[in-house]
Amino acid sequence: MAPSSAAEPRFNRPNYLTAETTIASWLGTRDHKRIAVMYLVLVLTFFFVGGVFALVLRFKLLSPGPFLISAEAYDRMFTLHGVTMVWLFLIPSIPSVFGNFMLPLMIGAQDVAFPRLNLATVYIFVAGAVVALWGMIHGGADTGWTFYTPYSTTTPSDVVPVLLGVFIIGFSTILTGVNFIVTIHTLRSPGMTWMRLPLFVWGLYGTSVIQVLATPVLGMVLLLVFVEHAFHFGIFDPARGGDPVLFEHLFWFYSHPAVYIMILPPMGVVSEVVACFSRKNPFGYKAIAYSSMGIAFVGFLTWGHHLFVSGQSTFDSGTFGILSMLVAIFSAIKVFNWVGTMYKGSVSFRTPLAYVFGFLFLFVFGGMTGVAFATVLLDVPWHDTYFVVAHFHFIMVGASIMGFLAGLHYWFPKMFGRNYPERFGLTAFFLIFLGFLVTFIPQFLLGNMGMPRRYYSYPVRFHPLHVISTVGSWLLALGFLLVLAYLLWSLFWGEEAGPNPWASEGFEWFTPSPPGAQNFDGVPVFTHAPHAYALIEKGEVPSGR
Repeated sequence: MAPSSAAEPRFNRPNYLTAETTIASWLGTRDHKRIAVMYLVLVLTFFFVGGVFALVLRFKLLSPGPFLISAEAYDRMFTLHGVTMVWLFLIPSIPSVFGNFMLPLMIGAQDVAFPRLNLATVYIFVAGAVVALWGMIHGGADTGWTFYTPYSTTTPSDVVPVLLGVFIIGFSTILTGVNFIVTIHTLRSPGMTWMRLPLFVWGLYGTSVIQVLATPVLGMVLLLVFVEHAFHFGIFDPARGGDPVLFEHLFWFYSHPAVYIMILPPMGVVSEVVACFSRKNPFGYKAIAYSSMGIAFVGFLTWGHHLFVSGQSTFDSGTFGILSMLVAIFSAIKVFNWVGTMYKGSVSFRTPLAYVFGFLFLFVFGGMTGVAFATVLLDVPWHDTYFVVAHFHFIMVGASIMGFLAGLHYWFPKMFGRNYPERFGLTAFFLIFLGFLVTFIPQFLLGNMGMPRRYYSYPVRFHPLHVISTVGSWLLALGFLLVLAYLLWSLFWGEEAGPNPWASEGFEWFTPSPPGAQNFDGVPVFTHAPHAYALIEKGEVPSGR
């Protein structure tokens, strides 16, 4: 049965987009839906900026020698690309956009627990982004997004504003995580038990736990790098009595769980999309839900597999390698259950599901290389080569972006009440998917041949693979520009979607599309789990459509 109040609920009109139309009403809003749209504009802007930096890097690598930009500019450019993509797009994208928009709708709440705090996270995020980008452009930070010591504490470039910017962004991440955790614990409507939570909410919950527990560690280590760079303390610099390996432990204690901040939300999106377009209840609901928490837990125990060449003991390397492989078990649970959901389902191949298939390929392919990296004998020869670049981009960029685009296409009618042209959606998907393969498979081969990452110049024997990789980046750019073009067109001229164009039984679709300024007129009461297609077919509950 659809969530309902004592009487069949009526939904408020006008919708959240048209309730107030002044700029001040948007800048001061406490509506989680408007905040989500503000985040969407921000993260897409930074995605575009980070993508431009990547295209410049790839264009330079068309030549094995000096070309287009200097070696110093090249170092600064990949720092710009890395910081922008990791902290300004990948980490905030799905939680801040779709998490903010869908979480209250999915659990029957009017808003998140702390609406004012939610708005504050937007301005904190913007402030941090402005400081970081200004620092990278003005000060010319050239450390890469990892800020490895002792170089980051001794570089003549001004790395301090970038550190400060990322430090500020961390507060936005922490506060968003706290808000989501409190919302899930305290604002669930009657009947919304833990075992009825949509799987996307489980993904957000696991992500929020990581954000709250791990991000402060990043803040502390960046603060220490700032102090050492500014005041020449001997914390990480061995020339001053410091230990650079200490930085690696602290940085990766955050940054490896951050990998799951990037991948758990897309997994939640995949769970929702697969159930909808297979017309089946999620297969292995509890296994998928618990595996999200398993990934979040084990993620805190695997940071040492980034330190196999740091001189740590054989016992430590073996232990971290085994723990890293455990993540693959929880990930495999999800993959097998998604396939089980589609098995014998009424599968409808639409654009959101196409991106799910892209996610599955890139995630499984990249995940297998992750298991290989957890093996010391394979990690050592591949360390700091293009194999690492390809692995990271398959998992953290390819899979994450596929999940983001699946969610964007699935929830676009929900958020804006308009449909997009399906033919263009599928065309863009094939361009993006093909672009990823052409861009990064050559980089696996380059790494296996011994090509170091981040090098400005390289031997001529690597040139053909770099050319292929650069051509792939152009395909990627073309696909993303096509997505931007038809979604912008659809915002104004797309046909009206109606309340539920996918005939989904996800709880967020039981409100109008786009939702009213207030999510619900009454207090919803939930009597079954989401995507209860089997119960509907048996006539045990009415459809929420």
